[in-house]
Amino acid sequence: GNLFPAPSEDDELDSFMYQTVGHDGIEAIAACMELPLYRRPIRPKSSINQDLEYTTTQGDEVEDLFVLLQIVKQHHPEVNAVATGAILSNYQRTRVEAVCMRLGLVSLSFLWQCDQAELLDEMIDAGIEAYLIKIACMGLSTQKHLG
Repeated sequence: GNLFPAPSEDDELDSFMYQTVGHDGIEAIAACMELPLYRRPIRPKSSINQDLEYTTTQGDEVEDLFVLLQIVKQHHPEVNAVATGAILSNYQRTRVEAVCMRLGLVSLSFLWQCDQAELLDEMIDAGIEAYLIKIACMGLSTQKHLG
């Protein structure tokens, strides 16, 4: 599944939950992998509930994830889990867990609290070629690390 900016919006939303830069390549990736893809637009500035522990909040961007996963479950009732790449963000992890709990899904966070230097070394050792297309954290600069 993929949540993306509504067509009338910028390609990048200032979201607390979702990375939207590069969303235009998701359909090509799904096609190459021969996997079904379910997409749903999200609204800008919809991070309404910013508490660390999430509770269902009408109009919040987390509810867009809930609706998207409901659609996936309707088309693929065999789906029983959601995997995320969360490493350190409790904010994101707890929201995905809250949505999964409401839908009877298991939240899988295989990278949760892994040593970031070790993860980077494993990616390099595996030959992963990666390009940064957005920086949204402290410690990196657009002049030195982007592109």
